[in-house]
Amino acid sequence: MIQVPYYPLKRVSDSYGSEIKEAVNRVMDSGWYIRGKECGGFEEKFAKYCGSRHCVGVGNGLEALALILKGYVSLGRLLPGDGVIVPSNTFIASWLAVKAANLVPVPAEPDAETAVLSAVSVDRAFAGAQQDGLKVRAILAVHLYGRLCPMMELKQFAENRDLLLLEDAAQAHGASFATENGVVRAGNLGDAAGFSFYPGKNLGALGDAGAVVTSDGELAAVVRKLANYGSEKKYVHEFAGENSRLDEIQAAVLSVKLPRLDEENRRRNEIANRYLAEIRNPLVRLPKAAVSVPAGTVADCVWHIFAVHCELPNGESCRDALQKHLANRGVETLIHYPTPPHLQKAFADDFSTGAYPVAERLANEELSLPLHPFMTEDEIAAVIEGVNSFKD
Repeated sequence: MIQVPYYPLKRVSDSYGSEIKEAVNRVMDSGWYIRGKECGGFEEKFAKYCGSRHCVGVGNGLEALALILKGYVSLGRLLPGDGVIVPSNTFIASWLAVKAANLVPVPAEPDAETAVLSAVSVDRAFAGAQQDGLKVRAILAVHLYGRLCPMMELKQFAENRDLLLLEDAAQAHGASFATENGVVRAGNLGDAAGFSFYPGKNLGALGDAGAVVTSDGELAAVVRKLANYGSEKKYVHEFAGENSRLDEIQAAVLSVKLPRLDEENRRRNEIANRYLAEIRNPLVRLPKAAVSVPAGTVADCVWHIFAVHCELPNGESCRDALQKHLANRGVETLIHYPTPPHLQKAFADDFSTGAYPVAERLANEELSLPLHPFMTEDEIAAVIEGVNSFKD
């Protein structure tokens, strides 16, 4: 029986041959390990890749999001206690970033089919906050699983109400909209974007790493200071900052991997298209490839996660049974994410079970199938056969 790992990190690194080791050795030999030319070089390349003017390398994805919000607080665009609309079904980092900036998460339910925010759900959350007397000043759009939010609609909504539109692009490296005016990528679809380069991401480092991407030069300058103890000049501190910096080794590794990102994303799409075409099981609901977009626009999902949802005819989840069935056939799967943020202990005082039923149902049904650029044809076939052979 073939064994299908979910995401074999060593296989990923090995695919680059000696390039990664050479990059790490170059940094070691340089004697310069923080805030050097490797970080600066990657920042320039990643900003250009995203189509934005600025990239600031930071410690991880959570800190990237928090620093964006703290930066806008420092600039007076956000005020402590303001509301930030966030999806109810995201990884908890999106909510933690809002709290870290002394702001208030305002949950909006995702679209049940795409699992990302819609303009309708954002409008509903915005109106509810207004009724509660909470001033909403920002939307944090999470491109969950590598699928872009309907950013054209959200941008119009934000502009009409003078809101900041921010991207949690931790799972969307390279995701794009192709329009009549060219390709626009995640990181250039709002006022600012936070990226994670956690090892399992489409563009992953060898440890924790992240970046803030924006065309707002004022924000980029403030974020760079905040992430360096609130300082631009050594021992001169303008802000009560923190230590969140992309180190030279991780930057060098990311510079090696960035040129292959589009190629690897294309391979992800090839595998996803096979799953979408060949998995046929009435108990398994397959994901949508993209959100609805205006005519003449094509949305490109980069399939960071291939999330299926499993439900019996009576409405009960059969996710755990499917996971067990696949494990017995040698196929490793994961669950993203078993408990939505509003039911976590960290936020339980403010919310209750049943408050966001769409998020709760998705969390109870979701199962992530193996999907990465380094899968063999036999592994792909084993996943398809395993899902198709599942019965209640």
